[in-house]
Amino acid sequence: MAGPSRPPEKKQASISSFFTPRNTSPLVTLSQNATKKAPPKAAPAESKPSKTSRKRPEPREDDSEYEDDAPRDAKRRKPNGPSATKDTEDAVASLNLSSTSSRTERYALNSSRPSQGEEENEEDAAERKKKEELHRKFVKKLGHPDSMFNYRQRRDTESAAAVDGEGGEGEGGGGEDEDEEPAPKTTKKKGSKTGKLTPMELQFLEIKRKHMDTLLIVEVGYKFRFFGEDARIAARELSIVCIPGKFRYDEHPSEAHLDRFASASIPVHRLPVHAKRLVAAGHKVGVVRQIETAALKKAGDNRNAPFVRKLTNVYTKGTYIDETGELDQPGETMGGSAGGYLLCLTEAPAKGMGADEKVNVGIIAVQPATGDIIYDEFEDGFMRREIETRLLHISPCEFLIVGDLSKATDKLIQHLSGSSTNVFGDKSRVERVPKSKTMAAEAYSHVTDFYAGKTKDNDERSTALLDKVLKLPEAVMICLSAMITHLTEYGLQHIFDLTKYFQSFSTRQHMLINGTTLESLEVYRNATDHSEKGSLLWALDKTHTRFGQRLLRKWIGRPLLDQQRLEERVSAVEELLDNQSTAKVDKLVGMLKSIKADLERSLIRIYYGKCTRPELLSTLQTLQKISLEYSRVKTPADTGFTSPLLTSAIMNLPSINPVVLAHLSKINAEAARKDDKYAFFLEQHETEDISEHKLGIAAVEQDLDQHRSEAAKDLGKKVPVTYVTVAGIEYLIEVANTDLKRVPASWAKISGTKKVSRFHTPTVLRLIAERDQHKESLASACDQAFSDLLAQIASEYQPLRDAVSSLSTLDCLLSLSTVAALPGYTKPTFLPSSHPSFLSITEGRHPIAEHLLPNGYIPFSMSLGTSPPSSPSSDKQPALAHLITGPNMGGKSSYTRAVALLVLLAQIGSFVPATSMTLTLSDAIFTRMGARDNLFKGESTFMVEVSETAAILRQATSRSLVVLDELGRGTSTHDGRAIAGAVLEYVVKEVGCMCLFVTHYQDLAGLAEAIVVDGRRGVECVHMRFASNRASKSSLADEDGEVDAMDVDGQEEGDEDEEITFLYDLAPGVAHRSYGLNVARLARIPRKVLEVAKRKSRELEESVEMLLGMAEQL
Repeated sequence: MAGPSRPPEKKQASISSFFTPRNTSPLVTLSQNATKKAPPKAAPAESKPSKTSRKRPEPREDDSEYEDDAPRDAKRRKPNGPSATKDTEDAVASLNLSSTSSRTERYALNSSRPSQGEEENEEDAAERKKKEELHRKFVKKLGHPDSMFNYRQRRDTESAAAVDGEGGEGEGGGGEDEDEEPAPKTTKKKGSKTGKLTPMELQFLEIKRKHMDTLLIVEVGYKFRFFGEDARIAARELSIVCIPGKFRYDEHPSEAHLDRFASASIPVHRLPVHAKRLVAAGHKVGVVRQIETAALKKAGDNRNAPFVRKLTNVYTKGTYIDETGELDQPGETMGGSAGGYLLCLTEAPAKGMGADEKVNVGIIAVQPATGDIIYDEFEDGFMRREIETRLLHISPCEFLIVGDLSKATDKLIQHLSGSSTNVFGDKSRVERVPKSKTMAAEAYSHVTDFYAGKTKDNDERSTALLDKVLKLPEAVMICLSAMITHLTEYGLQHIFDLTKYFQSFSTRQHMLINGTTLESLEVYRNATDHSEKGSLLWALDKTHTRFGQRLLRKWIGRPLLDQQRLEERVSAVEELLDNQSTAKVDKLVGMLKSIKADLERSLIRIYYGKCTRPELLSTLQTLQKISLEYSRVKTPADTGFTSPLLTSAIMNLPSINPVVLAHLSKINAEAARKDDKYAFFLEQHETEDISEHKLGIAAVEQDLDQHRSEAAKDLGKKVPVTYVTVAGIEYLIEVANTDLKRVPASWAKISGTKKVSRFHTPTVLRLIAERDQHKESLASACDQAFSDLLAQIASEYQPLRDAVSSLSTLDCLLSLSTVAALPGYTKPTFLPSSHPSFLSITEGRHPIAEHLLPNGYIPFSMSLGTSPPSSPSSDKQPALAHLITGPNMGGKSSYTRAVALLVLLAQIGSFVPATSMTLTLSDAIFTRMGARDNLFKGESTFMVEVSETAAILRQATSRSLVVLDELGRGTSTHDGRAIAGAVLEYVVKEVGCMCLFVTHYQDLAGLAEAIVVDGRRGVECVHMRFASNRASKSSLADEDGEVDAMDVDGQEEGDEDEEITFLYDLAPGVAHRSYGLNVARLARIPRKVLEVAKRKSRELEESVEMLLGMAEQL
């Protein structure tokens, strides 16, 4: 028997003391891994695996003093004898042999088994402190975000290596394996990064790869989100936050470290606003929606899969038509001239090279918002004047290019559409599609197939429709086929059913005003800041409706050539003017003012099936109100007007009343205003599906009401429970917390407070799910019924559109009559087409400037061409052309613009600002004004001048009006004078058209007087009058414009300043000086420069006079 043990000496604990069952430090696991990797040792045969090898070994007698330091551990230990101690010592010794990583080696605690000697058992304080410091650093290192991940990776790798190395291990090795704890299972938390895309992102990627050119807006729950590069674009355009991530849609190595797409989001209710902004910025935008609801998905088979999503809408600037309306075109808000057209263009070489190059061009332009379609085929020269003219008239906001274009055409389109400040008022989007060699045959087949299905009824209208389409030129057919394919993507291909609105651009019923003339005369926008104010459209626009404003714009850009139609329009304006302030005219004005909706665009949205319920109600009620205003009109005499244009327009209005009433009788007006889809239809007009699902919902709600008694019985109450709704959750049963013991375990707790808890019973849950399914099905049935209603109204589109067209005509005529009522406006007189070209204006004024100038516009009188026999001036026939001279800033260009604008006004059917005006119809107005270069074509200022002049000389006819302003100023004096004189002579003698020729080459007067046409003078010299004042002396240019001017200029008082007073009055004769120094003084050129210029000018004049004198002597 052993005696009592003596107190042992204090000695340093061995490393085995660290191995306790409760220790969860990673250091323990690290030691175990190291033990695994240690080379196998031969174990004694009697050695058996023991679980106690992980516990602290029983101390020997000489270690009993350490036992006092941890009495609790001593109590919990079970003495296992030397075997446990041996196993532990072997595990610790294996740490020295294991091949650990460089990181773990630094912190591995290496200690040998304490020896019997004191020198081996004790360590000095410094070594102990060092180990504690290493341990502290190791634990601190574990706090790094990636430390555990990297540690687990290394551990798994090492475990695999240990398994491979222990294949031949014996029992001892197996024993050590059994002693180790199993590795903790790593469970993936919800939402943790796995390096893989989510199912929803994979779904988005699949859609995106099919529409790489489209910016996708994806519906995700209660938000719309952008992903990848789309998110970056949306963040830039919409000023929203972009969460960083992958921007590319391919597996690029540069983004391998990212596991999520970059994203940005917008609320659901803001989708229309943000979609409009993206489309207006020139992007192609697609909306990806969830096409199944939560309730139906829950009841379906794919409840664990992501929501099914589909690309439902695609928009561009030219095709944006949605429930919320059209894009705000720059032409309507910022004064630009964009017309909302989508233009398709194709081109084929015709003949020639260089300056003789000719190309055949086909175009088709569609305005989806109104249903208008314009087509044309033409041949164009190397300057591409014809294309430019059509583009400026149509003002497309989007281009569809079929095939390759020539370099000149491509540059022209880039120039006109490639910037945010281009002539269309905004940046235009350009899309290109390839053109095969057999495109013409394919297009013919495609168009035939497209219209074949629309002629199955064998009615006359369908047959006429197909005949009209198949007679289109080949180039137009190619464009039509491409446009049908293009618009099919946007669901707008049905617009081509409306062939009544197919118009040829170059029909000869209208005057063709080229783009240069539109800009020079400031027809649509001023030349200063390109806004609408200060333009002819601004001066004439007194319309009350949006669709009336659009029609007036078309009238202004396309003056009439058909004299009969023109006379009808003028007489209608005159009749409205004569009956101004009468009841019948006031009735028209009041009706148009009451129209707040844009009926033309609302009708086309109904046709496309994209109209909202409130808009449909507003449109139908407005049409009903209009038709009821004239419901008593049965014959033209009932209208109260005599003009055929007015009577036919008013007769169209009451004819739509039956159609409108038939559809309004089905609608619940109050629900439609609130956009309530469930009560939109009156009960007797609801479809079977709607009625069935409404009954189903009512039955479920009745069952829920009956269930209150059952729930009360479960709670031991006699009175039925009362349902409450909290935070949008319905049919909750409240139970006081003191009565919770009565609540069955099957009830699901939803929420609670300190006093009550709220539950759903299993029956309530089942009935709510059933009710939600009925609600989702009811919503679908209501949407389907509304779509069917829109389709029924669309079948009546033609008479409704005719009525709106009549309203727009009335609006334009009333606008022109309002202008005619202004002081000093008169009705123009038109001569028959058999009469030679003639134009006579008495006291005419500039139609735009008189509204802007504070002191009004000084009137002018002029006449050109062959006067009629009844004219008082028939004895003295006017010339075909005017050679106009005068000082700088004297009003020459303003005069010529005023003449051209008065001709344009007369031919759109408006009254003109003049005492009287008589004219023959002009087939075109050509202008060559101003000085500008064309850098993108590499053309200098003078090249632009002569190119535009060349186009005029080729296109002008004897019925044209030509305005040439300062031709030849872009080159040297002699060359410029020679070209100007030759052009003037050609226009008068060869072309024989009326011409206004402005020049500073006063010596052209001698050439002009020598031009004789048919025995009478061809050119008359006129000048803008002015007064020249020097010191106390003044002189007024008289009618011949020569004597006084020469007298003043001949004075030698060089030190005195000469001041010019502009009289802005037209008078016969020639102004022999341009007084450029006067303008230089007004521009504040330095005094010294002016004095030198004055001296040089006098010297040059004297030398010229001396040379002329010598020439006369010779």
